[in-house]
Order: sequence, then C-alpha cells, then structure tokens
Amino acid sequence: PGRFSDIGDVGAAFGPIAVAKGVTQPYKPTTWEQIPDWAKDKDGHWALAYTGTIAFIVNKNLLHGSEIPKSWADLKTGKYKVSIGDVSTAAQATNGVLAAAIAMKGDESNIEPGLALFTDLAKQKRLSLANPTIQTIEKGEIEVGVVWDFNGLNYKAKMAKPDDYVVLIPSDGSVVSGYTTIINKYAKHPNAAKLAREYTFSDAGQINLAKGNARPIRVEHIKLPDDVKAQLLPHEQYLNAKPIKDADAWEKTSKALPQKWNEQVIIEMN
Repeated sequence: PGRFSDIGDVGAAFGPIAVAKGVTQPYKPTTWEQIPDWAKDKDGHWALAYTGTIAFIVNKNLLHGSEIPKSWADLKTGKYKVSIGDVSTAAQATNGVLAAAIAMKGDESNIEPGLALFTDLAKQKRLSLANPTIQTIEKGEIEVGVVWDFNGLNYKAKMAKPDDYVVLIPSDGSVVSGYTTIINKYAKHPNAAKLAREYTFSDAGQINLAKGNARPIRVEHIKLPDDVKAQLLPHEQYLNAKPIKDADAWEKTSKALPQKWNEQVIIEMN
C-alpha cells in the first residue's frame, strides 16, 4: 500500500516482504482461528482472504477429438494446444509451471518436473504462446489455458456460451496461493482499516468474495448460499492442491525460472 492508503490488497508473496520492511501493523479478526496456519502471519500482520489455485480453462469445441484433460498427465497425450502465458512476467504463468511441477512430484525448490512437461509440449508443437485472457478465449485462440481458478470462472461466466467451456483443478496436483490485506503502519484511520479486515473475514465478507468467483479462505467454515456455492468449483477438486511452504525457496526458483524457461522450453518452439 502507498504511504496514504490505510489498507491494501497484495499477493501472498508480498505479505512477508511488507512485514520484513516494517510497514505493516497487525490485526487479528475474530475469525482468526478458522484461517489455516499456512495462510496467515502468526502475529496478525497478514492473512489470505481468498485463495487462487491454478486451473485449466478448456474450450470443449477446440479439443480436436481429444478428451477433456483432467490432469497435467492428460496434457501430454492430447491434440489441443496449451496456453500458459508469459512465464517471464506473469505470476499466473510462473505459478502454472510450479503447479505442473507439484503434480509431477516437484515443489518450489525443484521446478524441473514442471519445465519437463512444458518442454514435452513444445517439442510436440502443442505449446501456444498466446496469453489466456478473456479476449483470446473469446476469439477462440485458447484451446486449453492455464489460469487461476477465479480468472477461469470469471472468463467462463462472461462468454456468450459459457457451457462451451470447462474450468477445473488438475487432479494430479496444483498450487494454492492467494491475496492478503495489509494494514499500513502509518494508517491515518487504523480502526477503519481493522474494521475493513474484520468484515473481509466475516461470513458476509467471505460470501461477498465468493460472489466474485474467489474461493474464500474460510470456505470450510461458512455456509455459502446455494447459488454462490454453484459458482465455485467443488471442494474435492482441491484435494491435491498445495500451498507454497517455503517462500524463500520459491522466490529463488521464480527468479531463475524465466531463463530456464527460455533455455529449456522456448528453444524447442522453433
């Protein structure tokens, strides 16, 4: 958050960085105990309000006779092209490679199994460099896209024919990240900021996030209205999705990833 905002919304990786810089103040909402340990700072400086898990968005009309891919392993044998976006600049794309690595028995310290999968796709001429966005999906340029679940669900909902698309979490593994509020240490209205965080983690605030297709962090502790629950992906799809356990290792790995991507994957595109 800038010097003048009281509260800001940042990606999971930036929470600990802000705390290390000493620019945050803590506040634990009353629902604190229902937030999983991996998703919060022990002192209350940050906590994920909702998660993002890497998913596939599949255009059922562009599979060239292949089955809908349900896993990373399925991607290896399809006839469709896979789009992940720009691994050198987009957090969604770097997390996409990590999600594939997790499925292939790697992790944030060992991304090689994920790179190997995309190298295989590149060799098969099945890796598309198109960025999976609402525009490219609408134009039919994306056959299978690797996206955050909330992006995939939002894109699908905005299509002229939503039923032509499937959004799913790959069954063999994925990565869970998310977004946290940060309360500015120098907030002019610290109590208002704390109240905003309290609301975000209340049942009403969590349901409000779910209405926007984001999976609330307290999803297992709240009763979502049926129409809102129907918008989200079923809980069982998330069983093999794992959070990043070692943030420092992931920071190192993700910094080295663009060069590895170019040397191992992009080189096979020619």
